[in-house]
Amino acid sequence: MAKEIPDLVAEARTGSGKGAARQARRNGKVPGIVYGDHKDPVAVQFDFNTLLTQLRAGRFMSTLWNLKVEGQDDVRVICRGVQKDVVKDLPTHIDFMRLRRTSKVNLFIPVEFINQDKCPGLRKGGTLVTVRNEIELIVTAGDIPDHVTVDLSGLEVGDGIHVNDITLPAGSKPTIDRNFAIANIAAPSALRSGGDDAEEASDEAEETAE
Repeated sequence: MAKEIPDLVAEARTGSGKGAARQARRNGKVPGIVYGDHKDPVAVQFDFNTLLTQLRAGRFMSTLWNLKVEGQDDVRVICRGVQKDVVKDLPTHIDFMRLRRTSKVNLFIPVEFINQDKCPGLRKGGTLVTVRNEIELIVTAGDIPDHVTVDLSGLEVGDGIHVNDITLPAGSKPTIDRNFAIANIAAPSALRSGGDDAEEASDEAEETAE
């Protein structure tokens, strides 16, 4: 199942240069530019508060967006730069690059665990310790997977799950060229004293992948 691409709403911006950009900021907007795909750059602007909320939500730079500008065709873009005020650390300008459906892009894809009821280690009281909730993959812009599936069937206490143990969505591959850990089934005693032990268990799982 393809991942739904979130919308990013912008307005067409008249004029170019520093003067037009300053005017946009005075009007409560963040000026931006859309370039690439062998087409002319297009000047746009975003509502300041809405854009700030999206930036602070995380993963903005690694999210594929469906850019919507009234009167223009929707276009798939990825952020390639955010300029910020050096004192206030607030956005003052933003750059986006157009992508074709066949373009390759790095995105963080959520991990979904299935068949917990068929995992002997969990039935014996073990705990699933998640090392990575997301995996950064190289994917095709026109076919972004909704998630990566990790099957827990048959896993015992002490077993670990690494990226080479799972089937990745067709046409995708990890950005990291090593067999990194995703999760493990920890013994009940591993979490007996709380969060510190859970973190230690995660660290140990990562070390086994090196």
